[in-house]
Amino acid sequence: MDILGRALERQSTHGDALLLCVGQPSTGAPSPVVAQAETAVREDILGYTAASGTPELKEAIAGYYRRRYGVEVDPRRILITTGSSGGFTSLFLAVCDAGDEVVLARPGYPAYRNVLQALGVKLVEIDVTDPEHGFQLRVEDLEACTPRPRAVIVTSPSNPSGTVMDPAELRRLAQWCDENGVVLISDEIYHGISYGAECRSAAEFTDRAVIVGSVSKYFSMTGWRVGWLIVPPELVEPLDRLHANFTVCPPALSQQAAVKAFDHAALEELDAHVQRYARNREILLTRLPAMGLGRIAPADGAFYCYVDVSSITADSFRFAHELLDATGVAVAPGVDFDPVQGQRWIRLSYACDTDDIEAAMDRLEAYIRA
Repeated sequence: MDILGRALERQSTHGDALLLCVGQPSTGAPSPVVAQAETAVREDILGYTAASGTPELKEAIAGYYRRRYGVEVDPRRILITTGSSGGFTSLFLAVCDAGDEVVLARPGYPAYRNVLQALGVKLVEIDVTDPEHGFQLRVEDLEACTPRPRAVIVTSPSNPSGTVMDPAELRRLAQWCDENGVVLISDEIYHGISYGAECRSAAEFTDRAVIVGSVSKYFSMTGWRVGWLIVPPELVEPLDRLHANFTVCPPALSQQAAVKAFDHAALEELDAHVQRYARNREILLTRLPAMGLGRIAPADGAFYCYVDVSSITADSFRFAHELLDATGVAVAPGVDFDPVQGQRWIRLSYACDTDDIEAAMDRLEAYIRA
């Protein structure tokens, strides 16, 4: 966020900032969503909804899981949240007590680490940057944990690496968690954005996992702040009570509009965005190795390239600031995602326009070769 703030300042003073540091699409919500929002603004008072969300949106999400993954999800097990982030705190409070251990991969999404630490939960971070791991957790990592953790968090496609977990490994993880009484939390907010890799939901392998979803990434609706949790039955009531006290309810307008995000017309628009991401990805995977930055995490999905820059810097935070000052290109330093090895890595988001990707690569190459 420090990099983003400085990049926005540069945009106001120089007009040349290229934001490869932000994990959000450069496109707006699908047209059916916008049309539904316009109707709701004119015709609805937009008052409070149920704390766990509207029945209409829950039914729409359940239908999406039926069509996409072939699984039947009881809408009563779906809780609508104020973005997926809005569900983190209540979820961790419902699942964990202070002092419990939660396993997660490093590198990984920093908000998980920060929220868990704020709640007094102990982190067990597994370094997944070696080729054997492929930037994803394995059952063997969990077997090595004694005592057994309270929960394990997996993210596929991953932020920051973009890797997709092998379906067979996800099945093994789900089975291991069920057998050992460990809560599997499967972050699937980047589902819908992949490039040949198969994104499977943990809901296909167990009904005991907590599934985290959102309309932010694939659905191109970051600021609308609508996410969801699919939870085992015994977590529904505790989470409903927590949400009622923390946020009262998710945004009423966004919930009404989000119902249309799962329509066929909306999905056609969104798949066109993924085609653009795929073009941008190919540009990065071609040009980065050509400038000596060839060690890149397997970019299977999402819209990120996680790049080893240790050949040109030992401090990715300083490098990101200097690159921004010199060229206007904003990238995310790896230390945001990995406090141990992250000084060697940067994350590039390619959710922006293709022209911006080309221009950013031109500037980065000139900077490196200067």
